[in-house]
Amino acid sequence: MNLFSLDGKVAVVTGALGLLGKQHCYALAEAGATVIPTDLDHDQCVQFANELERTFNRETRGHGANITNPDSVKLLLESALEETGQIDILVNNAAINDMFENPTAAAELSKFENYPLELWRKSLEVNVTGVFLCSQIIGAAMAKRGTGSIINIASTYGIVAPDQSIYKQPDGSQRFYKSAAYPTTKGAVISFTRFLAAYWGERNVRVNSLSPGGVENAQDEFFVKNYSAKTPLGRMAQPTDYKGAIVFLASDASAYMTGANLVVDGGWTAW
Repeated sequence: MNLFSLDGKVAVVTGALGLLGKQHCYALAEAGATVIPTDLDHDQCVQFANELERTFNRETRGHGANITNPDSVKLLLESALEETGQIDILVNNAAINDMFENPTAAAELSKFENYPLELWRKSLEVNVTGVFLCSQIIGAAMAKRGTGSIINIASTYGIVAPDQSIYKQPDGSQRFYKSAAYPTTKGAVISFTRFLAAYWGERNVRVNSLSPGGVENAQDEFFVKNYSAKTPLGRMAQPTDYKGAIVFLASDASAYMTGANLVVDGGWTAW
């Protein structure tokens, strides 16, 4: 079990205040890592870091950062190195999904024919450029040291297309379509992972992606039922279902693994 230990390791997790981001932080801290949770709201990151510190009795520091701004990411790196002296693990978790201010307009706006260019560009900026910048700036520090593990959070929708039928209500009407933006950006994350794994392999920086399935989070009952029916395990994921995968990819248990996309989806992509 020592292969899974992260004692003495320092991990930066972006999007740390989100549903899965918090669980990634919990998992890494539980395995022994010093975790630096990062998200847009600095104060909330500090509060969450304090919670982690109390829970695991391990020094933790939260930092706010805008992952689409290179100066902000550089400041994050400088602060982290000043406080911890090293970064061993980077979890590129931060991402955005489609949100429509007016729910009644979501059905029309989410159609591919009507999808706003502004939302497309915003998804690319956060989901792809953000991963690029964090990897370029923080990953370069790992490459300089000659060791590190980068974990890019992708999605099953980076592998297979969305089934629009699961978003249909029981009466057959459709209030929402999964747009092209999220699958496109997550597919790009998987390709970028392979590129970076090959590029930094000789520097002993491992780069892998994790493709989670859908997580149950107070969605409409019909959606949970539709999603579960398409999954061999018959359910959506719980937020804690990815803790083991994160620790595995971050630790020496996956020491000979790079350029891979680890799929943890309850079998969603198996048929």
